[in-house]
Amino acid sequence: MGMTITEKILAKASGNEKVVPGQIVVAKVDLAMIHDALGPLFYPNFRKLETPVWDPNKVFIVVDHAAPASTLSQAEWLSHNYDFVRDYKIPNFINNQGVAHQIIPEGGHILPGQIAVGTDSHTCTYGGLGAFSTGIGSTEMCNVLALGELWFRVPETIKVVITGKLPRRVMAKDIILKLLSMIGVDGATYKTLEFCGETVDEMSVDSRLTLCNMAIEAGAKNGICTPDEKTVKYLMDAGVKREDIEMLKSDDDAAYCQEIHIDVTDLEPHVAIPHSPANAVPVTEVEGTPLNQVLIGTCTNGRVEDFIAAAEIIKGHKIPNMMRCLIMPASNKIYAELARNGCMEIFAEAGCVLLNATCGACGGFHEGLLFKGEACLGTHNRNFKGRMGSPEAKIYLASPATAAASAITGVITDPRKI
Repeated sequence: MGMTITEKILAKASGNEKVVPGQIVVAKVDLAMIHDALGPLFYPNFRKLETPVWDPNKVFIVVDHAAPASTLSQAEWLSHNYDFVRDYKIPNFINNQGVAHQIIPEGGHILPGQIAVGTDSHTCTYGGLGAFSTGIGSTEMCNVLALGELWFRVPETIKVVITGKLPRRVMAKDIILKLLSMIGVDGATYKTLEFCGETVDEMSVDSRLTLCNMAIEAGAKNGICTPDEKTVKYLMDAGVKREDIEMLKSDDDAAYCQEIHIDVTDLEPHVAIPHSPANAVPVTEVEGTPLNQVLIGTCTNGRVEDFIAAAEIIKGHKIPNMMRCLIMPASNKIYAELARNGCMEIFAEAGCVLLNATCGACGGFHEGLLFKGEACLGTHNRNFKGRMGSPEAKIYLASPATAAASAITGVITDPRKI
């Protein structure tokens, strides 16, 4: 019996010739990501160990949540991060340059076949490059920083086979919302979601990152796509040498605990209604729902292709006076490209609010807070009650195309009709 790509990665990192689901392994970590909001939870405990960081070059500390700080408590978070970076001489300190889950892939910092862990559940994003990446608790990061390794239970794998050509203005976000509506928030608990099929093969790397970003919303340990020549080009454009890219893939006789097939040929744009990402329905079922705010961006859908899709729809229109449309790129690099390609001009002329590259609006840290009774449709990954302000507000999730169409009408709108 062969192995899946996830099993191969864990076998290699743990020094085993073969691993099987349920097996406990201790695996070497290639990258450890800590963000500003959770690092301060364990920095004091790590200091008590009186040990050096195992490999400072493999540690990334990213200021992206309180970026910039808007309260004194957030400013205190940042001071703890600054102190830790200085004291332990961490060279990879990313300060207010974007969201970790974009900075790390776009910089070529994680490669196919490697293992990444981070103090954020959406660390699973990097699986779009063929890596095993997962979120861990802050206390577990103490172990990683001290030893450079962590124990894992080898997950079972669900094979998600996606076929068909995506219809006009239907995007990767609609696929993952459809999948969540099928399996629920616990349908992949501690399992791997392996995305494959002709549709995934045709996707850009950015779209694959979107799929893997929301794997955690089904409870998955990780999401992953098989690396291919698109992956190679993406990484080489980031400065990675081709010979450093390992092209692992699942064996033909690998065992899966479940197979799910999705034909996207007739897939409609989907919207997740409050208060769960799994509450996804076709946009036609919620058309006309009044909105107060639209958020386009975040680590889920804040990449160049996402904003191009949104700009195509918004161009020549005005955001209604009683609406707010927030534009939040996932990194400064993306922001710069949007300035060059004209998207930012389109958004500004339409009356959108241009935000810096940050997690700020997604989790209600310091931007885009909702008052009770307000409704927001966003391209982010979670619509839990109270996530963006008042627990009496409503959050809907959708693709950049659906968000853009809704921003210019003031109600949830089918982007195919614009």
